[in-house]
Amino acid sequence: MSLHVVEVVVKRARVAFQRRPEVAVHANPPAVARWQSGTRVVTHSGEAVSVVTDMPKELGGTGDQVSPGWLFRAGIASCAATSITLAAACEGINLTSLEVHVDSRSDARGLLGMAEPDGKLVYAGLFDVQLRVNIAADGANPMALESLVRGCLSHSPVPCTVITATPFALQVNVTSV
Repeated sequence: MSLHVVEVVVKRARVAFQRRPEVAVHANPPAVARWQSGTRVVTHSGEAVSVVTDMPKELGGTGDQVSPGWLFRAGIASCAATSITLAAACEGINLTSLEVHVDSRSDARGLLGMAEPDGKLVYAGLFDVQLRVNIAADGANPMALESLVRGCLSHSPVPCTVITATPFALQVNVTSV
């Protein structure tokens, strides 16, 4: 799909959402993860889309699939790239190249529920997340492109979820065997 088509579709959606903001609010399709074997999990979107994750061999997996952590970073990267593309299209910017890298660091001891020598549990989440964007566009001002990218992060759903504290609820249903 060309960026011009994207521009037309996005502008049409904006007009519709301005008239009727309530139609923009919706429940997102659930991600349903089912354990397969070992550390392999298959996650379905509720439609025909599924993704398989597994852990590296060092953590009991086969290492032949992406890990859940990688999939998380991929979600950040692809969502940021999509938001940048939508904004560029709406501003008439002709992108020639866009690549988003997401790096992070973590401590595998946290995943395993291990504690530090002082007894404090090792944090299982990511220490930090770095987003690096490489972007090029025909005849675009470099400062304008940087401003576009920075502005997009304020309304890119997955990065926004990471940047701000999002409420998280847990419900556990135990089934008898």
